[in-house]
Amino acid sequence: MQSAPDRTTGGLMIGLDIGGTKTRGIKVVGGEVQADLEVGSANVQNVSRETAAANLAELFAALDAGDAARVFAGSGGVDTEADADALAALIHPHAPRARVTVVHDSRLLLAAGRARTGVAVIAGTGSAAWGTNDAGEEARAGGWGYLLGDEGSGYWLGREAVRYSLHRMNLGLEPDDLTQALLASTDLAHPNELIALFHAPGTGRRYWAQRSRVVTEAADAGHVGARFMVDQAAHDLARMAAQVARQLDLEGPVILGSGLGMNVGRIQDGFRAGLAEQGITDVRILDRDPIFGTIELAADGGGGERVP
Repeated sequence: MQSAPDRTTGGLMIGLDIGGTKTRGIKVVGGEVQADLEVGSANVQNVSRETAAANLAELFAALDAGDAARVFAGSGGVDTEADADALAALIHPHAPRARVTVVHDSRLLLAAGRARTGVAVIAGTGSAAWGTNDAGEEARAGGWGYLLGDEGSGYWLGREAVRYSLHRMNLGLEPDDLTQALLASTDLAHPNELIALFHAPGTGRRYWAQRSRVVTEAADAGHVGARFMVDQAAHDLARMAAQVARQLDLEGPVILGSGLGMNVGRIQDGFRAGLAEQGITDVRILDRDPIFGTIELAADGGGGERVP
């Protein structure tokens, strides 16, 4: 069911950005952000349903949001109406009088970039591209999760650093600067220990996505292997963006956001260069966090309303 346009700004609105590593919530009153807090992830692709529910309960209690009139949530892994309904069902007990809208988190990015049409590219713990055109047509690329894709994401970079280090070990080579930095970040003494740690229950997407910093810092320091990984990430992100743009007959804008996209200059440069090769030059780096797109989308009534 489609939400009716809601231009009122006097009620209490909660905006949620539910990522693979954290859930961020803002409390908006009269169009102004009154509180901005973070808890653990509430994405059931990354944590159990019980953990997601507990994190949402903590967030809504901290925001004092039980009487919210509107909740607008963007989350990774919202690929079907069933996915949206399931997340809305987790949210609804914490704001029982609210109209709850759930969308894929890529929609937040485009709105936060102050664009109604174009392509949004997420480069964070995971990766995905989503776009819409003036005809209301939509297209997506990627966003399949870490087992099937997430090329160019923080998790992908962390995993590639592990693979690189293990490959060097198999060749009988001593740990180089990248491997030494990776071992230091994981409190390990030898590359062989990375195998067990990578498969351990306690190290999931979030843990390895956080290791992406090791790769980007090594790339900035001139490490050839790390530069190759970062450049490949930029190439894969640009490829996804170009695919969506072609499907929708768009020349832009293409907006790059999330943690890697907003903070790693080498990825930004490679992303722009990759899209320029496809004739797309209207490329923008998001200048505010995606969660603020919830304010724009809620005002427009964007997305489907879910009332469990």
